[in-house]
Amino acid sequence: MNGPDRLEHFVSAAPFDVYETEALTPEQERYFMASQWRMMWWRLKKHKLAVFSGLVLLASYLAVAFVEILVPYNLHTRDADHIYAPPQRVHLFHQGEFRGPFVYGLVFELDLETLRRVYHEDTEDVQPLRFFCTGDPYSFWGLIDSDKHLVCPAEGGTLYLLGTDRLGRDMASRLIYGGRISLTVGLIGITLSFLLGITIGGVAGYFGGWIDNAVQRIIEVLRSLPELPLWMALSAALPVTWSPILVYFGITLILALLDWPGLARAVRSKLLALREEDFCQAARLMGAPPSRIIGRHLLPNFMSHLIASATLSIPSMILAETALSFLGLGLRPPITSWGVLLTEAQNIEAVTLYPWLLMPMVPVVITVLAFNFLGDGLRDAADPYAH
Repeated sequence: MNGPDRLEHFVSAAPFDVYETEALTPEQERYFMASQWRMMWWRLKKHKLAVFSGLVLLASYLAVAFVEILVPYNLHTRDADHIYAPPQRVHLFHQGEFRGPFVYGLVFELDLETLRRVYHEDTEDVQPLRFFCTGDPYSFWGLIDSDKHLVCPAEGGTLYLLGTDRLGRDMASRLIYGGRISLTVGLIGITLSFLLGITIGGVAGYFGGWIDNAVQRIIEVLRSLPELPLWMALSAALPVTWSPILVYFGITLILALLDWPGLARAVRSKLLALREEDFCQAARLMGAPPSRIIGRHLLPNFMSHLIASATLSIPSMILAETALSFLGLGLRPPITSWGVLLTEAQNIEAVTLYPWLLMPMVPVVITVLAFNFLGDGLRDAADPYAH
């Protein structure tokens, strides 16, 4: 084209070197050289709710690890003078004067018309809290005998932040003690379920054929059974002569045995797709045994997804243990869990007159929501196509 409408051609005439590349910036190099786990952590940090939920769960597990030190009372300490006592409020000022954290003493009287125990605060009885103090003796994890607590009531006073039950036991202390059982049931249960699901699903997905068909039929049978009646039947079959520790592990094993089919099916579907990839064929031709191919080459490719799925399964185990214990078919006293504590609130009288007996529902709800939010965040972070 000639004339004023002709466009100039801006193609560089310099020789082109196919091996010459533009220098990467430090940020680009850090991104391209990052491992899968590091990129997953970067994506997870953007999910603020998941990070907050993770911190809540971390604080919860740290608290139950040191429960004997944190709580003011021993698990079985009774106060016959303060049965069904309401929660005591912590105050800082008394008659306009700063006195530090303290509670007022409780005065008891019996309502002769309703036969209800009525408590009132005695504003003249100021009971300052003690910190890093000596209180009820305990055995830390059954190994170390001590009587040191983070917080204690005043000498001769009381500290019932969540009230007491029908035997005069501190609900706050028992609630934190119960968290040790309820929270660890989910962790131990999902560990067993994780191992079963990966092993059975990995074998079915890698070998296929009649092994895959047999595993799929077993999974379909287990998933077709109603969960709650099956939990109840297996829990009721546990011998009543078993010790509390055996009952605890028995319930955990039951929950794990009924939870692995979903995870096994996810592992199987992933391995069916990955076993035909070039890297898997190369490992097979080099003589690698199936266990090494599955463990070193196939599972690491979607381990992040498995961890996210396992995190979402823990709440169902916690709810299952709570439901079974509430119905009297799971853990039983002297073991204390959130479900066992809720058995105190099985009648309408307790709910109406002493509503603080329902407090064990609060940590159950918080824990389940925290695990669900964390699981959602991990699942999004593990997605390679997430932005």
